[in-house]
Amino acid sequence: MVASHWAVASAQTPSRRRGVVLERAILEAALDQLGTVGWNGLTMEGVAAGAQTGKAAVYRRWPSKEDLVADALLSGLPSFDTVPDLGNVRDDLLALCLRARDAMYSRPGYALRSVIHECDSVQAERFHSVIIKGVVEPTLAMLREVISRGIERGEVRSDAANGYVFDAIPAMMMYRSKICGSEWTDREVEELIDQLMVPLLRPDPV
Repeated sequence: MVASHWAVASAQTPSRRRGVVLERAILEAALDQLGTVGWNGLTMEGVAAGAQTGKAAVYRRWPSKEDLVADALLSGLPSFDTVPDLGNVRDDLLALCLRARDAMYSRPGYALRSVIHECDSVQAERFHSVIIKGVVEPTLAMLREVISRGIERGEVRSDAANGYVFDAIPAMMMYRSKICGSEWTDREVEELIDQLMVPLLRPDPV
């Protein structure tokens, strides 16, 4: 029996998506666009095509490109809510840095860096809170907890819980990534901890 034209057309047409399912598809498409064509190349039309929906469906939810990208970044960034606790500050910092490195080179990480590198100063203001709340503050909070635990165990000098120490790892990782344009291997992350952080944190000899 030959299928009718209507049946064939129905089989080839994807079911209509609504609500959170459609929104998730649009946010995923925005992350894909940021990772492939960057902030400057991203268009609402391109996102709509990637999500297999109409441009109007995108604009109904996000009136501007900035609004869409901000929500896409927030939805895609990994959750930094579990602090490593491996029994010593060296292993905790290593585990934390490897997690941060993996996040930097994930799809949301590439998308975030595209925004940071390509936006002008006015556009960047729109994403300031996303970066601070979604990346900077959680990272600093985990570093603070790891180092504070090390102080309590006597592994870390008592005055090490300060902003300069907390900034050392993020600054090094961003410098290597943004200025040098190179990625962090597992070995390099381990060397960062052993050659910079462990000597920096070590208590003064009695």
